[in-house]
Amino acid sequence: MTAAVALACALTAAVQPPAHADPETLSQVQARLQRLYHDAEVATDQYNAADEKVTAQTARVRALKRRVSTTETKLARLTALAGAAARAQYRGGGLPAEMQFVLSSDPERALDDASVARRGQQATQDVLTALTRARTTLRTRSADASAELRRLEESRRTRAARRSTVQENIAVARRLESRLAEKQRRELAALEKRQAERAQAAWEKTGVPKKLSTKGGTAGRKAIAYATRQLGKPYVWGAEGPDSFDCSGLTSQAWLHAGVTIPRTSEEQWRQLTRVPLDRMRPGDLIIYFSDASHVALYIGDGKIIQAPRPGRWVYVSPAASMPILGVVRPDA
Repeated sequence: MTAAVALACALTAAVQPPAHADPETLSQVQARLQRLYHDAEVATDQYNAADEKVTAQTARVRALKRRVSTTETKLARLTALAGAAARAQYRGGGLPAEMQFVLSSDPERALDDASVARRGQQATQDVLTALTRARTTLRTRSADASAELRRLEESRRTRAARRSTVQENIAVARRLESRLAEKQRRELAALEKRQAERAQAAWEKTGVPKKLSTKGGTAGRKAIAYATRQLGKPYVWGAEGPDSFDCSGLTSQAWLHAGVTIPRTSEEQWRQLTRVPLDRMRPGDLIIYFSDASHVALYIGDGKIIQAPRPGRWVYVSPAASMPILGVVRPDA
C-alpha cells in the first residue's frame, strides 16, 4: 500500500494542496482519480458544446452577410434601372400624364399609356422600398448575430482555459498513477471492477434488465456495428475518430454512420434527443450517466454497453449500470 499512499499524498499536494494531508487508502485514491477524470470530462464536454455553438453561429453570420450583400446588389441594380428610366423619359421630352391626355390625338390610348407608366413607376418604388427595408432588417440581424458570435467565442476561450487547467491536473494524476507498483495498479483495476459488478448486480435485482427488448431498430443496429468496430481504440479528449474517441465522440459518430445526425456532446444528447423510460430501453439507445449528463455510452443489449471511458483506457464493453444512470435517449425515435 506504500505506493498508493505516496500517490495519494502527491495528488493532494499537486492538485488540491492543503497544508497537511493525511494518507489515503487505495479506495480514496481511486475516488480522487475518478473525480479528476469526471471534472475533465465535464470541462471537455462544455468546450465541445461551446465550439459547436461557435461553428453554427459562424455559419449563420456568414449566411446573413451573404443575404445583405445580395439584397444590396439587387437594390443598387433596381435603383440604377429606375434612374435610367427617369433620365430616358426626361431626354425624350416626357410630359406629365395629364398633358399627354390633353394633347394626344388618341386620348384613350394616352390614358392607357399613362396608367401603365404610373403603375410601373409605383411598382418600382414599392420594390425599392421593400428592398430598403429588407436591407435595414438584415443589417440589424447581421450585427446582432456578429455580437452573439463574439460572446460565444469569448465563452469558448473561457472554457478552453478551464479545460486546459483540468487537463494539466489530469496529466499530473496520470503520471503519479503510473508510478504505482504493478501490484497496486492491479488492485486499483480490481477495485473498479468490483464496484462496477456490484452496481450491475443491484440493477439486475430490480428486474429491469429482464424487461428490456433485445431487438433494436435498423439504424440502432448499424450504430452498434460501427461502435463494435472501434473496440480497442484509445480514449482521447475531444476526439471523434477515426483513430480515437471520447465518450460522446463515439456515440455521435456511431449514429452518424447509421445515417442519423445527433448532437456532439453528452449534455446536448440528453437535452435534445427523445427520452425513453429505462425499462423500455433497446439496443442502440444511448445511456446518459451522472447527474450532470457528463458521460454517455451505447447500449448494445444483454445489460452491456460500448463506451469510451477515460484517458488511459480504450473503447470497450462494460456493464450498463457500472455508473450512476441519469436516463436513456433514443436518437431515431
